[in-house]
Amino acid sequence: MSETQEQQALREAIRSFCKRECGTKEQRAKLTQQYQHAHNRELFERCAELGWVGVCVPPAYGGAGGSVTDMCIVLEETAYGLAPLGGLGTTLIVAAAVERFGREDLKQEILGGIARGRVEAIAMSEPESGSDVASLSCRAERERGGFVINGQKTWCSNAHLSDNILLICRTTKGNKHEGMTMLSVPTSAAGLEIRGIETMGGKEVNDLFFTDCWVPEARVVGQVDQAWGQLIAGLNIERLILAAMMLGIGARAFDDTLSYVKERKQFGRPIGTFQALKHRIADLATELEVCRLLVYDVAGKVDRAPGQLFPREASMAKLKLTETAKKIALEGMQMMGGYGYASEFDMERHVRATLVSTIYGGTSEIQREIIGKTYGL
Repeated sequence: MSETQEQQALREAIRSFCKRECGTKEQRAKLTQQYQHAHNRELFERCAELGWVGVCVPPAYGGAGGSVTDMCIVLEETAYGLAPLGGLGTTLIVAAAVERFGREDLKQEILGGIARGRVEAIAMSEPESGSDVASLSCRAERERGGFVINGQKTWCSNAHLSDNILLICRTTKGNKHEGMTMLSVPTSAAGLEIRGIETMGGKEVNDLFFTDCWVPEARVVGQVDQAWGQLIAGLNIERLILAAMMLGIGARAFDDTLSYVKERKQFGRPIGTFQALKHRIADLATELEVCRLLVYDVAGKVDRAPGQLFPREASMAKLKLTETAKKIALEGMQMMGGYGYASEFDMERHVRATLVSTIYGGTSEIQREIIGKTYGL
């Protein structure tokens, strides 16, 4: 991967920031209220001031106007630095959708807010609609110059932190891939209840309950009944965002493991010098380098051909990065023994972060289905 001088400087600046602001476990514990939360609003806003949250937001809305490659660098390095910026991924997903399909007034509101450090969320999954997103039933009916929303969404990351939720709902009955619409729903809207779901990773995801929740027509993102095509158009970015985040976590889990096996001694020498561990480290290092090349190769393709879909490559990146990061974290825990399991060390948190990564944003099984279909299977 070849980076420009500006991109190298961006990478170094983020790494230095993370080392200074959240480089110790004491700092991270304080920023997350003893790891109960994955997001720190003050730190997020400071990153926004530095132009990193709005890295891909056009300058007209206060952003840096950077490339998809720039975005991947920000995601990789903040994840590697263990910065508690849990709202970053969903915010960038929403930013891409609003930039591409939103009305000018929504762009001013939402993209401008993101550039200033406001978190955004997206709601697709439902209790009976997960991997089969198009089977969703949350509905919005036209009324009083807008839409009245009724239904439930679940597993909505960062809704409790967000100003708005990009809701995917059904506006017309018929073919399940038709009749869906994107609505930007303010979290302050009457008739919306946000209820947290306790998880292994703390307070990250939520159930959403819509009861006669009204939003004006101006909150439509894109075209009414055309959300499916809009979602497909955004898959490159969504899957790259998740892949880049797991590249950072995977690299951090690898480096933490490497440091441990170099220092930990048994039978009179560092455990990393034993062939059983040395060969496993070599395999993980090779896999990690393959992952890095894959992420930035796909990012480069998207930068060179804006608007073109890369379903195979984007799904490969999401699949490979999440599965590899999970493997690295689990191997790291095994090599660290009891210390890898202890909450005093970061490895058990790496494991929790990577385990769920193969589920959200389209499970590994769904990514394999997509990849297979691109080969005519």
